[in-house]
Amino acid sequence: MSQPAVLETELAPYFTTKAPFQFPVDFREGFVKYWPIVSLVLLILTLPAILAFLGIGAAFMPVSFMGDVSIGFSYTIHVILSIAGLILGGLALPGLFNRKRQGWVFSYYAQLLSIVTSVFSFSIIGILLGLLFLMLLFQVREYYN
Repeated sequence: MSQPAVLETELAPYFTTKAPFQFPVDFREGFVKYWPIVSLVLLILTLPAILAFLGIGAAFMPVSFMGDVSIGFSYTIHVILSIAGLILGGLALPGLFNRKRQGWVFSYYAQLLSIVTSVFSFSIIGILLGLLFLMLLFQVREYYN
């Protein structure tokens, strides 16, 4: 196995052996098979929205600081983390299609950023769904070499 990703060694037991449940093997195999396709379709479908978000986001960035500095800072952090997560998700696609570890690592980092973004947004549902998806990622990690 290659060099572990940041926090991978520390988090792995909590999402695999110590996890509250294990995803069924058939579900994991289906995920590994279809997730790259679903991910690609979602990226293509959200591309117009992403471009609009970047345009509107850039326009509203200076205005977001007018009401309160903490709101502007929070908005800026949210935008930066979201863009970084989308880039990592796009970078993961070739590796996911070829079942390469690098694709899993990019997906792992994108998911960590998604969870951090949910924390900054105070989104409990986003955090819980992010942790659930992270658990699934760790349980399919062995499929990527």
